[in-house]
Amino acid sequence: MTAKTLRVTFDEVAKLAGTELGVSDWIEVGQDRIDTFADATGDHQWIHVDQEKAKDGPFGGTIAHGYLTLSLIIPLWTDLLEVEGVTTKVNYGLNKVRFPSPVRAGSRVRLAAKLAEVEEVAGNGLQLTVDVVVEIENGDKPACVAQPVFRFYA
Repeated sequence: MTAKTLRVTFDEVAKLAGTELGVSDWIEVGQDRIDTFADATGDHQWIHVDQEKAKDGPFGGTIAHGYLTLSLIIPLWTDLLEVEGVTTKVNYGLNKVRFPSPVRAGSRVRLAAKLAEVEEVAGNGLQLTVDVVVEIENGDKPACVAQPVFRFYA
């Protein structure tokens, strides 16, 4: 399935509050991506990077860092919504984050999102609160459930 990016203008975003935005395309979370994230963060715990040792671990192989899974929300999110007329986009924060299931190396994930709330903020801005679920292909539970908050300025 290919994601269909919803394109709207800055002035139209508020009308989308409460709207399901659909699902993104799948992306693979391979061992190379996991290793690169480990190098970038200094988190080289064996469960992420030692493929031989991880075979005997609790997940039968290496898994992505939870924060790697969380960071994938941004590229997956941009598959779903494009707001035209925006000069600046800011990751403002997160209201909640949970990691119900690990992402095994080689798995594919995608994002399902609902634009929960849109509020005006000072400086000709909008604050978007989004309910997201990072799904694992053929998984019983999601990899991540979160509520990121973005600020867009025109």
